[in-house]
Amino acid sequence: MKNFSNAEFSPEVIALMTTALEAAVATLPEPVHSSHVTVLAESILRTANAGERDVASLQRIALLELQLAPRH
Repeated sequence: MKNFSNAEFSPEVIALMTTALEAAVATLPEPVHSSHVTVLAESILRTANAGERDVASLQRIALLELQLAPRH
């Protein structure tokens, strides 16, 4: 996972990010790969760190980034 050691989030924002991640993961077909969860989580962290607080936007951006991520 990328380094987010300088990021600070309030408990409220962490709850929003958790909700967005859970919602994004729930849309993925089974089996869900850990690499996909990592891409989603990094996107949500990065987007929230940039100031986004809307759960639907965090989820949508993360899913779009997952679609654009290189396949391994």
